[in-house]
Amino acid sequence: MSKAKTTTSDIVAKLWKECKTLQSAGVSYHNYVTELTFLLFLKMLEETNEEKRLPNGYRWSELATREGLEQLDYYRAMLLSLGNAKKTSDPVVLAIFTDAQTHIRLPKDLKALTTAIDKLDWFSAREDGLGDLYEGLLEKTTSATKTKAGQYFTPRPLIDSIVRLIQPQAGEVVQDPAAGTGGFLIAADRYIKDHTDNLYKLKKAQAHFQKHAAFVGHEWVQDTHRLCLMNLILHGIQSPVGCEDTLSAAGGDLGQADVVLTNPPFNKMTGTVNRSDFSVTATERVGPMPFLEHVVRALKPSGRAAIVMPDNILFGNGTGAVLRTWLMELCDLHTILRLPTGIFYAQGVKTNVLFFTRGKTDKANTKAVWFYDMRANMPAFGKTAPMMVSHFADFERCFGTDPLGKGKRKDQGEEGRFRKFTREQIRDRNDSLDVTWLRDDAGDSEDQLTEPEDIAAAIIGHLRSALEEIEVLAEEIEPASATEAA
Repeated sequence: MSKAKTTTSDIVAKLWKECKTLQSAGVSYHNYVTELTFLLFLKMLEETNEEKRLPNGYRWSELATREGLEQLDYYRAMLLSLGNAKKTSDPVVLAIFTDAQTHIRLPKDLKALTTAIDKLDWFSAREDGLGDLYEGLLEKTTSATKTKAGQYFTPRPLIDSIVRLIQPQAGEVVQDPAAGTGGFLIAADRYIKDHTDNLYKLKKAQAHFQKHAAFVGHEWVQDTHRLCLMNLILHGIQSPVGCEDTLSAAGGDLGQADVVLTNPPFNKMTGTVNRSDFSVTATERVGPMPFLEHVVRALKPSGRAAIVMPDNILFGNGTGAVLRTWLMELCDLHTILRLPTGIFYAQGVKTNVLFFTRGKTDKANTKAVWFYDMRANMPAFGKTAPMMVSHFADFERCFGTDPLGKGKRKDQGEEGRFRKFTREQIRDRNDSLDVTWLRDDAGDSEDQLTEPEDIAAAIIGHLRSALEEIEVLAEEIEPASATEAA
């Protein structure tokens, strides 16, 4: 009987087994995947005959054949050299290894990893796609560290649904200003490849554009940027994604895009926005509102976008209200998807996807907004009940086949999930987009949680949400207090 073919999931399981071993040595999930990024990249270059991209003296075979402390010392020196611009000329290699350091302290642990990687079925891995292998590892990390990793990871079913609706096309520039591990860019690339026979239907110049210039973005966190570059490379994407802060002057260098897809970090960070081209959020702290302004400014006329935003962007006064009005003037904000809690970040954080099209003029582009409530009467998503592609099927039917949201739609009334509100109705609500109508008869979905990590995530989410609401209230009170004092 012939030997069963090794699958990508088999390989991921083998590599993840090594992670369990390293945990006892003090190596975290995230550090383990970063470590694998270094090692898999070196092995991949050997397997694809691309080791010429490395400086002389540093090859996978040199590392893998060494033993004991000699191997660990060589590996440490290797990381330093590959991240040194004086020794490494290849820009991708340099970006992946800049400031790289190993978290492996025991020689036996490094030897176990290099041996495990050498024993992988690389023929099957290449046949199934090295990118799928790496994404499988990233997905493992996401599920293992949900309460911490939500800033960077967006569930694959949500990403794929958004991409199917936005329909990126060959020849278009697709941007993600908060790229994380590259999920949106990779999904857009996959969608285009599926519709162009893996780019073979395109002319040579068009195919070159898709591989080298179609996808752009920034990721500011260096460790996550490494994961992003590795993910893109393994999916055949050589487009530039820089380790830059989009809300600094570098954000303007991203240029204009036909499509923007992003899930920016929700938590407000230290420091304020430093963009001379910003007006609405110019003095805001770094956070979701400035990212929304960036997306609007980054779109070409008639360009389309989908951005994940927290609930508190949809209501309240101050800068948020000005931003919403400005958005609806410059863009056709045609659809808002109210997402269930707990699908990422943490249970208590409520999120939405805003779909909009940049107008050809800057006036009165939004005529009506369609809302889909995917939150009321939905299960508690978590480890035991992950979100699936099927959960988005009804929303996609309601959205329609037009990526600009202009397809035939039907208001389902107060008992349905899909409803239309005119611009006048929204204006009567002081431009609040926090629109609800369905009664949630299922009660609190968090009562259904059973896994300790899901319960912990819910508690953390509620604390974060409460802190955000307090900050919003404080920012609204502060200007009023200053006026009274004057």
